[in-house]
Amino acid sequence: MMTTRELDLRRLNSATKYPSIPTYHALGERGVLLEDAVTLESDSLIVTEKVDGTNSRIILMPDGCYLIGSREELLHAKDDLVFNPALGIVETLRATADRIVASCPTPEETVTTAYLEIYGGKTTAAAKQYTSRREFGYRVFDVSRVSLSQLDQEPSAIAIWRENGGQQFLDEGTLAAMAAQMDLPLTPRVAVVDGIPRSIAETHDWLKTSLPTSLVKLDDAAGGTPEGVVARTNDRRQIVKIRYEDYERTAKRRAKQRTS
Repeated sequence: MMTTRELDLRRLNSATKYPSIPTYHALGERGVLLEDAVTLESDSLIVTEKVDGTNSRIILMPDGCYLIGSREELLHAKDDLVFNPALGIVETLRATADRIVASCPTPEETVTTAYLEIYGGKTTAAAKQYTSRREFGYRVFDVSRVSLSQLDQEPSAIAIWRENGGQQFLDEGTLAAMAAQMDLPLTPRVAVVDGIPRSIAETHDWLKTSLPTSLVKLDDAAGGTPEGVVARTNDRRQIVKIRYEDYERTAKRRAKQRTS
């Protein structure tokens, strides 16, 4: 088996990037939502808080190495002296990565990637909603497993494979078990529902009732305004995001059209 340092890191980076999550209602012109909604084919949907931070990765390799990355770049590898300090990602995750790579080996010929949202600090404009003291927090929202053989493809082919659902993500039960084994906090589970309203207005009302305030505030003085939620099927086959910003923008545009 090739060691991590012998691999083409461009291919590893591409194979472990997190794919885009579609919005529940389609986005139209100028970000206004359309009434077209994704049909979620399940009577049991897991709704979790969508945390507004910076997307990060801990990539666990079968040779005992790990890498830490942002959404787009690899920032650090185990035992490296120098790392990219972007957005405080490595400082926030390095001790955690050291701990879990020692206690939770990944299966042979398999790359296991934990996807996390780092929030607070100075990560985004929404950081003040989670902290009044510039603290950092993180939550795991998904874990994927990819065969090392996938890295035999060219980076362009890997990108197409990834964006067309090629990565294998853990289902809800396996994800919860792995997070517990690694002692990693998951994004809060808001509810398990049998469906989401179909209309834009009803979905907006449902969102306000389901998650009126953030469940991951790092201190009581933080603002607490949530970004929204993610809904997924138990097997993770379907996943959509529902953001306050999109529904509030649409409501304002519709109200303006009615009065003009």
